Amino acid sequence: MRVSLCVVGRLKAGPEADLVSDYLTRFDRTGRALGLGPARVVEVEDRKGGGKPGEAALLRRALPRGAAVCALDERGRAMTSPGFAALLGRHRDAGAPDMAFLIGGADGLDPALVGEADTVLSLGPMVWPHMLARAMLAEQLYRAASILAGSPYHRV
Repeated sequence: MRVSLCVVGRLKAGPEADLVSDYLTRFDRTGRALGLGPARVVEVEDRKGGGKPGEAALLRRALPRGAAVCALDERGRAMTSPGFAALLGRHRDAGAPDMAFLIGGADGLDPALVGEADTVLSLGPMVWPHMLARAMLAEQLYRAASILAGSPYHRV
């Protein structure tokens, strides 16, 4: 199952971009034998200033056809890392060819787009900058693959 991070905004070179790249590379290596990956980042930018609805339209176009969709939103469901791994495993085992994760810009995702998602996930009760949310999601993808592989990376 391929994984796409469909995100608003461009991530400039720097520590956040390095973290995302590192964790997605680890995810690809660990997930390959498990039927997970590759992972890719699709960045969209609303240059016409359409606000959240404009960003939502761009994100919809970035979604792979038939993908299971998970929107990151502060009002979403908080999960444990094993629970997140189980979510990935369920979609993979159900035959989903793709899973897409949506990360909004500074103002979050359009509520209509959040309502269309199969899953709405929160990274916790605090609000995170979208660039850090990207790195945190990439790490959790790697952690999920490690959990599914039985690797000792995730300690309880």
